[in-house]
Amino acid sequence: VFVAKEEGYFDKRGLDVEPKFIPLNSTIPAAVQADSLQIGGPTPSVFLQAVDGGLDHVVVAGGGVTSKTITGFGLVARAGSGIRRPADCVGRKIGVPGLGAFLHVTFRAWLKQNGVDYRKVNFVEAAFPQHGDLLRGGSLDAVVSADPFMSRIVDSGVGYVASYYSTFLPEGEPTIVYAARRDWVARNAAATKAFREAVVEAAAFVTKPANDARVRRHIGKYIKLPPEVLGKIQISPPGPIVNDRQLAYWVGLMKDQEMLRGEPNIATLIAR
Repeated sequence: VFVAKEEGYFDKRGLDVEPKFIPLNSTIPAAVQADSLQIGGPTPSVFLQAVDGGLDHVVVAGGGVTSKTITGFGLVARAGSGIRRPADCVGRKIGVPGLGAFLHVTFRAWLKQNGVDYRKVNFVEAAFPQHGDLLRGGSLDAVVSADPFMSRIVDSGVGYVASYYSTFLPEGEPTIVYAARRDWVARNAAATKAFREAVVEAAAFVTKPANDARVRRHIGKYIKLPPEVLGKIQISPPGPIVNDRQLAYWVGLMKDQEMLRGEPNIATLIAR
């Protein structure tokens, strides 16, 4: 979306798009429902929980996708905590940037895969910018974090990477979906189509190595990163089109963690 905005892909399609930074992913569906945002970027799990809770939202496009080459997020433990293995997390207080969001759900799946009962871990919701201070002050034993915040914590000596647990995830599953209210999509079919086309065009731009510096500059404009940090962060592969199989992967992961009460009708959850 940042690239589509800065490269003029929205403008040339007649769309006036204003990106807004939302610190906690779990609050995005409520903002979309209240029309504070017309399109939001929740993680798939936050989107599916919102739908399961009664919100009539649909996916209009996709953001990034998982890749085993990405080590830009993981479990970051407080220096001196002794956390090294999945079993060390039992009884500990671990911060996640959004309960029920991508990092929380995938980290619990990793714990379960390694024979650890994630219900014995005390998860606390903590926004990314707070991670370093909460570790430094001893409020948390570890955080499930991501760059650039993860790198800052490690560089400062406050914590260390206990696991790049993300490498266990399968390839090509969505990490962010762009979602809107179904009634908004119905009233704005042309704008929805134009938004998706702009994101597809931006994804093609992102995948070309020659554009790397411009992509990083566009990202830095919106998430306010200094050049030295911006130059080091990993950028996940784009996945602008979300399909039924990809949503089904997330439904399966969430049902395994007893996060859904109903059975989502996946075919109706993607704007075509």
